[in-house]
Amino acid sequence: MANLEWSDALALDLPAMDDTHQEFVELLAKVENAPDAKLLEQWTELIDHTDDHFGREDEWMKNTRFASSNCHSMQHKVVLQVMREGQKQGRDGHLAIVRDMARELALWFPQHAQSMDAALALHLRRLGYDPVTGIVTMPDALPQNIIHGCGGASCSDTVASAPRTKEMA
Repeated sequence: MANLEWSDALALDLPAMDDTHQEFVELLAKVENAPDAKLLEQWTELIDHTDDHFGREDEWMKNTRFASSNCHSMQHKVVLQVMREGQKQGRDGHLAIVRDMARELALWFPQHAQSMDAALALHLRRLGYDPVTGIVTMPDALPQNIIHGCGGASCSDTVASAPRTKEMA
């Protein structure tokens, strides 16, 4: 299977996010192409990047009234936990597990970027949020309450609690 490659399809028109995502894709390719002797070193570099990457996005969500318990942040936490478990397995000599995880990340990432991250990027642009400075240029656009879903219509509290119609049954 070919490595995940950066493309316009992954770009979200938010430079701070796009640059980080492009770096993620490049580091993942290094893992996928690493010889066994370098695999754990590359995996650790990817984990360090991902920890920082997810931490920044989680901070942006916090600064713009996404709840810390939303599904986007939860997915970050779970993915990092799995990656760290892969690191432990790799240290125990199970390099095939790390390679399998890298392949799965290559499948997971585009979906995550094009759904959850796209919703976050749209939210941040609507607020005029500058990810570098943390300044919201349109504070009146901030949500009145904390967003508890992922920010997308498909997983918001409103949709989850909407009454079912006959057509939906």
